[in-house]
Amino acid sequence: MHWADIAPAAVTLFLIMDPLGNVPIFNAVLSRLDVKRRTPVLARELIIALIILVLFLFAGNAILAFLGLTQPSLNIAGGILLFIISLRMIFPVTHDSGESTESDEPFIVPLAVPMIAGPSTIAVLLLLSSNQPEKIAEWSVALLLAWLGSSALLLASPLIMKVIGTKGSRALERLMGMILVILATQMLLNGIREFVLSLTTP
Repeated sequence: MHWADIAPAAVTLFLIMDPLGNVPIFNAVLSRLDVKRRTPVLARELIIALIILVLFLFAGNAILAFLGLTQPSLNIAGGILLFIISLRMIFPVTHDSGESTESDEPFIVPLAVPMIAGPSTIAVLLLLSSNQPEKIAEWSVALLLAWLGSSALLLASPLIMKVIGTKGSRALERLMGMILVILATQMLLNGIREFVLSLTTP
């Protein structure tokens, strides 16, 4: 295990999962359920999200080979997608959770997907598994650590909302978004550099 690889990957995945930004959304959706059902439902959605992410992590190379995708294209697409996601974190839009009712218990959508296992998280996992498949054990640990951190925050969402409030949650989300902008830009530049090198290589 190389913690020098695990730590930055785990932090990146944690930031992309955006648990602090999702706290108000999860709290709003689950608040319409019976108190006794909130924790079991949230735990179920978190486990489903982890299963989906693990599947994409281990099937990354097979998915890319099946679709005929190259590493530069994945880097560029992942960078663009991550950049858009980070901008939405910095300039958030109003989420409408009014459709959820007590009889309409959330299942997979929207909590597991796309709130936790979102397209940007999946894109980064595909990138990691395809770029350095020999480090799949490190990426698995990084994913587990990011998921555990996100799960802890989301399970404590009612308490967090009482402590920091909506404004505090938004402020932290924007800070995470600013960090992701830098990561997205670097990912995009890496993809462009690899594409240019592939054109000049005979």
